[in-house]
Amino acid sequence: QVNTGGLSGKKTRALLHNLLPDCHFRFSLWELAALLHTAVRKSYLVEQANMRVELLPALTDNYMYLLIDVDSREAAIVDPVEPIKVVEAVRKHGVKLTTILTTHHHWDHASGNEKMVKLMPGLRVYGGDDRVDAITKKVSHSNTFKVGSLNVKCLLTPCHTTGHICYYVTKENSTEPPAVFTGDTLFVAGCGKFFEGTAEQMYKALIEILGRLPPETRVYCGHEYTVSNLKFARHVEPDNEVIQKKLAWAKEKCSNGEPTIPSTLADEFTFNPFMRVKETSVQEHVKQTDPIETMRNLRKEKDGFRVPKE
Repeated sequence: QVNTGGLSGKKTRALLHNLLPDCHFRFSLWELAALLHTAVRKSYLVEQANMRVELLPALTDNYMYLLIDVDSREAAIVDPVEPIKVVEAVRKHGVKLTTILTTHHHWDHASGNEKMVKLMPGLRVYGGDDRVDAITKKVSHSNTFKVGSLNVKCLLTPCHTTGHICYYVTKENSTEPPAVFTGDTLFVAGCGKFFEGTAEQMYKALIEILGRLPPETRVYCGHEYTVSNLKFARHVEPDNEVIQKKLAWAKEKCSNGEPTIPSTLADEFTFNPFMRVKETSVQEHVKQTDPIETMRNLRKEKDGFRVPKE
C-alpha cells in the first residue's frame, strides 16, 4: 500500500513503474522520491559476437528483451508490454524489428502487441496460444524459425498457462552461450505459479525440457523476482551457501537498479529449489521423496510464503 500524498493516478503509476519489486510496504511521498532516486530500474545490454540482448524494464517488475542478430541487424522483441520503450530502443540500435516473441497471453506480457503492430506494421507475432493478442504465427513444441541468422526453437512449457512458450536462441557454429527466454515458467531462483497446470507439467518444463538445454545457456525471464525467490530458497535450504551468496549479490544489484538477469541453467541447478527437486535437502524440507510431489509441495508453500524483509 502506498501513500502518494495526493498525486494524480497517472503520475503515481508513472512513479510506481520504476520501483523495485520488493517494495511492498507503506511509505510517504518523500520516501518514494528517495527510492526513485536510488532504485530506478536500468536497461542493460548483454553483448556477444553473435547476438545482443537488451533488457528493457517494464511496468513494476517485468522485463522486455530486444534480441538483435549482429550479422543481419534484424531484431525481435520479447513480450513488448511497453511499446514506446521498444520503439526507442530499436531506433537507438538502428536495427530492423521484424518479430514479436510472446511467451504467454497474460496482459503484462501480451497487451502491448496490438499497439506494437500499429507502430511498426508488418511484424510477425509468435505465440503458443489463441489468447495472445495480435498473434499471426501460432507455434507449438519444437517449431523453429529464424531472426536474421539466429535460430529460434519454440519450447512448449504448459503450466503457468496452457500455451506458454519459451524461446531458445542459437547460432550455428557459435562457441558462445545460447539464450532462452523463459517468460513466467522459469525465473531466477524460482518458477511461475501453476495457474493453468500441474506439478507434473512444471517438472517436465523445468527438468526435462529447460533443464536439458546446454548448462551455459543464458536464462532471460519475465520478471525481476530474484530477491524474493532467493529468500524462499534460503528458507528451503538454510545451509546452502550458494543461495546465501547469491542473495547478497542480488540485493546489491537491485539496490542499484541493476538487473539480476541473465542467469544460466547451470547456476539455477545450484540455488533454484524448483530445479533442485531431486536433491535430498529439498525433499527433506517438504517431507517428500518423489521429485514431482516435492515440486507440488514447494509451489504450495511458496504461494503462501511471507517474504521476510531481510
